[in-house]
Amino acid sequence: MMACPQGSVQPFCTLVVVIPLIGISTYVAHVAWGGWERTSAVLPQSYYELVASAGARPLLLPPLRTAPTGPGFGAGEVIALLDGLVLTGGGDVDPAAYRETAEPEVAGVNPTRDESERALLAEALKVDLPVLAICRGCQILNVELGGTLHQHLPHVVGHDEHRRAPLVFGEVKVATTTGSHASAVFGSSTTVLCSHHQAIKDLGAGLIPTARADDGVVEAVELSGSPFVLGVQWHPEEAGDPRPFAALVAAATSYRNERTTSRANAAQ
Repeated sequence: MMACPQGSVQPFCTLVVVIPLIGISTYVAHVAWGGWERTSAVLPQSYYELVASAGARPLLLPPLRTAPTGPGFGAGEVIALLDGLVLTGGGDVDPAAYRETAEPEVAGVNPTRDESERALLAEALKVDLPVLAICRGCQILNVELGGTLHQHLPHVVGHDEHRRAPLVFGEVKVATTTGSHASAVFGSSTTVLCSHHQAIKDLGAGLIPTARADDGVVEAVELSGSPFVLGVQWHPEEAGDPRPFAALVAAATSYRNERTTSRANAAQ
């Protein structure tokens, strides 16, 4: 849907998009569909359908392996077009990104994806773009801001309740911090679906823990001073939970409206 700014005269106005555009990072995997088998950008349907059902248009952002200047190619230009960003789940973040050597349990590392998503996130944070960071995305957020990760959580907490087995989701109860985005979105406590064997250790600059599991593990963080940067260690898309996506789209709508007004005023 498109419309002219209030007070403009058709047909001389410049049309502006009134649907928020939300970028979503993707996985890369060797997959088969129909009679085809290819290395492809892939993403579970639930991510983009939850964005769409909240009233935004999802745009998929695959990591770039052959771009002229590397995986971060054009990140600033992409972010300039978006109203919000979702960083999705996936394999472990390369421990080299937080100056550590990988422990034996680390798996699924993709430095190209790490670099691509960190470049997008860095540009997003520069302009206060609304961000929802999910599981691995929450860890990327922490690492980009200088934080570190527990490389294998069972070694720290002494149990495997956060991921009972690879590729298995289990219920974990979390309590949120009063007055936080997490509390506004999920309530004072909620039961979530987790499948993570890593978690935040040292917090990145400006991040505030706003949800924890019963064992003290950080399950959500927010960026102090930003209108909406929320990282959750669990998987709302697996539960079909629309709440964080609706909150992101609401923040993205406000961001777009403010940006449109600012550009209109600058043009006068």
